[in-house]
Amino acid sequence: MEKFVINIGRQLGSGGKSVGEAIARRLGIRVYDKELINFAAEQSGLCPEIFEKADEKEARSLFATLFGYLRLPFAGEDAGCTNVLSSEALFKIQSDVIRDLAARESCVFVGRCADYILREHPHAVNIFVTAPDADRIARLRDRCGCSEEEARALMERGDARRRDYYNYYSSRTWGVASTYHLTVDSSVLGIEGTADFILDFAARKLDMKF
Repeated sequence: MEKFVINIGRQLGSGGKSVGEAIARRLGIRVYDKELINFAAEQSGLCPEIFEKADEKEARSLFATLFGYLRLPFAGEDAGCTNVLSSEALFKIQSDVIRDLAARESCVFVGRCADYILREHPHAVNIFVTAPDADRIARLRDRCGCSEEEARALMERGDARRRDYYNYYSSRTWGVASTYHLTVDSSVLGIEGTADFILDFAARKLDMKF
C-alpha cells in the first residue's frame, strides 16, 4: 500500500484530536500532535520549551525575528533554551519533521499546518473537524473543570490563535470548507462515528482499502 497521510485541522473543543487518535488506532498507524515538538527539538538541538512557546502561534514581530537572528551567533552552549529564535525558523524546522515523517510512514497529523506543508503529497486527505459551540464548551468544561464562561473564553482564544497561525503560514483560510477535502461536524456522529465517516471518505478519495 502506498504511504498516505490524513491531516486534521480542528476547532478547539471539537474533538478533532480524539477523532485523529481513533482513525490512527483503526489503521494501526501513528498520530502526531504534540509529539512533533519533541521531534523538532531533537532534530534541531533546541530544547522543547522553545517550540512549545511558538506552538500554533502566529509569527513574532519583525523586530523579535531580527533580534533572534542577531543574538544567535553570539550565544553560549545553553543558547537552545535562552535565545529568541524566529517563529519562521521554528516553523521551518517543524515542517521538515512533518515532511520526513510523511515520507517514511503513513500517519495522521493533527494541526500544525500539516495539510499545507504536505500540499504536494500525492496521497493526502485534508479534514477539518468542527462542532456547535454548546458541544465544544461542554467538552472543554469536562476536560478543564472550568465554568461555562471560562470555557467559552478558552474556546474563542484557542480558535483565534489557530486561525492566525494557519492563515499566516499557509496564506489560506483556516476553517473554510474550500480549504479542505472534507469538513465534518463531530457532534452528528460522535467521535467514533466521525472517525468511521472520515475513513470511508479517505478510502474513496485515495482509492485504497483500509
